[in-house]
Amino acid sequence: MVDIATRVWNHKWKIDPIVRSLIDTDFYKLLMCQSVFRNKRDTQVTFSLINRSSHVPLAKLIDEGELREQLDHIRSLSLRRNESTWLRGNTFYGKRQMFRPDFMEWFEQLRLPPYHLERVGDQYELTFEGAWPEVMLWEIPALAVLMELRGRAVLNDMGRFELQVLYARAMTKLWEKIEKLREDPTLRIADFGTRRRHSFLWQDWCVQAMYEGLGDSFVGTSNCLIAKNRDLEAIGTNAHELPMVYAALAEDDSALAKAPYDVLADWHEEHEGNLRMILPDTYGTEGFLKNAPDWLAGWTGIRIDSGDPATGAETAIRWWKDRGEDPTKKLVIFSDGLDVDKILELQRQFAGRVRVSFGWGTLLTNDFRGLTPDDRLAPFSLVCKAVEANGRATVKLSDNPNKAMGPKDQIDRYKRVFGVGDQELLEVVV
Repeated sequence: MVDIATRVWNHKWKIDPIVRSLIDTDFYKLLMCQSVFRNKRDTQVTFSLINRSSHVPLAKLIDEGELREQLDHIRSLSLRRNESTWLRGNTFYGKRQMFRPDFMEWFEQLRLPPYHLERVGDQYELTFEGAWPEVMLWEIPALAVLMELRGRAVLNDMGRFELQVLYARAMTKLWEKIEKLREDPTLRIADFGTRRRHSFLWQDWCVQAMYEGLGDSFVGTSNCLIAKNRDLEAIGTNAHELPMVYAALAEDDSALAKAPYDVLADWHEEHEGNLRMILPDTYGTEGFLKNAPDWLAGWTGIRIDSGDPATGAETAIRWWKDRGEDPTKKLVIFSDGLDVDKILELQRQFAGRVRVSFGWGTLLTNDFRGLTPDDRLAPFSLVCKAVEANGRATVKLSDNPNKAMGPKDQIDRYKRVFGVGDQELLEVVV
């Protein structure tokens, strides 16, 4: 096992590029990329970094030259032979050859497109423009680089023994969480922590700890490289990016109202089983379910990623019952701002009523809260989103207006089209 503290101290990370591989990314990104490659490959998009935690001055903490060095390294990466073999030949979600030959041939030749980086005050403006299948693969590595460089800036001021104690405390903190989760052997939980991890080495350590500590309760990781290296299940389905771009491409209000369902119709053609998971909150869960076509009720389950999670699950249960489905056979994945107490609370509340699973993100792979003076390593909310598609602004409403994004006039239009009324403001944890 890697001695992370010693590795930090000995060479200040110089032999450790932050992103080591094109598959050091979330599994759902590759699934979505194949869908986009098949259905919308000529769409031109712009992705942009958005720091929701403006109190964290990234441009003051992170050297621009070092940031460019890491981003340039990512642009030099291509798919390795053993990675291609894993993607082509492995079984994912019970299906062999999940990735089609034409997509794999394209992916094997891919280098990520250029980026635009500019300092604006105490923040960085980082954008990526180009063909959707290429540009979308910047999101996860870009976030991982910014998060880890911010961490390195803090760690750089620490001595050798201070680093040893820091990581010992962080390991103890995570292990105590694992011990608490072990109290319920029926728990099913996966690592969803790539995008805002403390570092690659730390995420890898966390995954190993979860595997040893939870056994069969730990069902896998969203990180493809770690899944491959540790012989674990790669976990993930789809994200808000798909409906956001499809909606931006809509020519009128009628097409806009259909866009979220068009996304899932395309997905339905490619995938089955546990990959048929609805993510309903992009433009409000209640309205999405109210207007959903009947065939969607037959899908395997739903992922709840904003708003009050218990309210979201109750809404889904009522919807399934109204559509003649048995909720006890449906899967609900909770994935928003989770930590141990909330996980156990939701497990108790919904076990037996639905099949429950959890995607545990930032507070698994980046919980250094309270371990440094002034909490300088506390996680913060950083996202990289599609902000434009074919020259049109994208919009996300969410079930929490604090997560909404897009021009105000378009947000108002989307609220009207999707029938979104008053929403409860909730703190964005991470």
